[in-house]
Amino acid sequence: MEATTFQSLLNPHLADLEEYTPIQPFEVLSQRLGIPAHDIVKLDANENPYGAHPAVAEALAEYAYYHIYPDPQQTELRQALAAHLENEQRLSGNAKESGESANSAAPAVPVEQILPGHGTDEILDYLCRLFLGPGDAIINTPPTFGMYSFDAKLVGAEVLEVWRDDGYHVDVNAIFDLVSSAAQKREPVLPKLLFLTSPNNPTGNWLPDKDLLRLLELPVIVVLDEAYVEFAVETSRTPWVLEHDNLVIIRTFSKSAGIAGLRLGYGIFPGWMMPLLWKFKQPYNVNVAATVAGLASLRHADEMQTIVDKIRVERDRLLRALEDVPYLSPFPSGANFVLCRVDNFKVEGSGDAAALKIALERQGILVRYYQKPGLDNCIRISVGRPEQTDRLLAELHRLA
Repeated sequence: MEATTFQSLLNPHLADLEEYTPIQPFEVLSQRLGIPAHDIVKLDANENPYGAHPAVAEALAEYAYYHIYPDPQQTELRQALAAHLENEQRLSGNAKESGESANSAAPAVPVEQILPGHGTDEILDYLCRLFLGPGDAIINTPPTFGMYSFDAKLVGAEVLEVWRDDGYHVDVNAIFDLVSSAAQKREPVLPKLLFLTSPNNPTGNWLPDKDLLRLLELPVIVVLDEAYVEFAVETSRTPWVLEHDNLVIIRTFSKSAGIAGLRLGYGIFPGWMMPLLWKFKQPYNVNVAATVAGLASLRHADEMQTIVDKIRVERDRLLRALEDVPYLSPFPSGANFVLCRVDNFKVEGSGDAAALKIALERQGILVRYYQKPGLDNCIRISVGRPEQTDRLLAELHRLA
């Protein structure tokens, strides 16, 4: 039989699936650019420029049981995460006023409501497969992280888009109108999941409490992605999960802990959802290396916070300096990156963000480039070390 005959067995909704574009790693970039890896200033993927805590490498080297399957329930990691989240809330001053002291043994989030994953991408995939199928939909708020729409389309669901305003704020009223329209059957599909990011990627802005509270009134599951929350002035809403049965919060070790390559994230779920997740998830979804690295990171949370503070300071310096580059218009950010619109950049007869990206790349400086609705002529610059910022700024001014 011909291959085309077998191709007809594929799920038809996959034919129009748009591929997600990932960022290339150092070794691929080094080979393509002809520049040694140590000379590349990689500011294109929102990675932690300081990497993992030294204790991570030590723990990985000392671990003796790589030949044994991992704990399918990630018991030790979940316990450590619960303690970490409790301490985080205590330090933020958000401990509940329930008569318990900030040092109470009661965790901010119970162990039973935490589920680790092979990166937060796996958590997103689980949510889409649990709730969605053909005839269902998600509400997406572009411009935002591309994996939300990707995972929804992967299971045959529709993506209903409510675009952010010119300042990249979520249009809460438009989301309410959309859900109301669907409830009255004026929409052909039923929205079940609403994906939100705070701070938003790639725009860096925070979703205010009042907006989140309003959106939680909707008859949908609200998925709040807090991948960059450690870099914000505001604090995580993880305790809110205990009060809202339709709120899921996902977080990651990729950014603040600097172990993006080991793929470790976690979700905080309403209690009613956990039995379904335990039945649904792959039994050994988090490998032992990621678990060992995550535990080592959590044991050194204070030092991790010191690095986060350094990145915050450098972000603010970067933002102020980018305002002095004549062809850039940077947006305020609460994350570890800054989005910039490119205006009147002139090099080799061109005047757009693509030309700027290429010009920087030739000097071994990598930034993320966008040319799509809502992000026309934009670049996103991850926060690097001070010396990397200096090199970037020198080249930006040279190109002016």
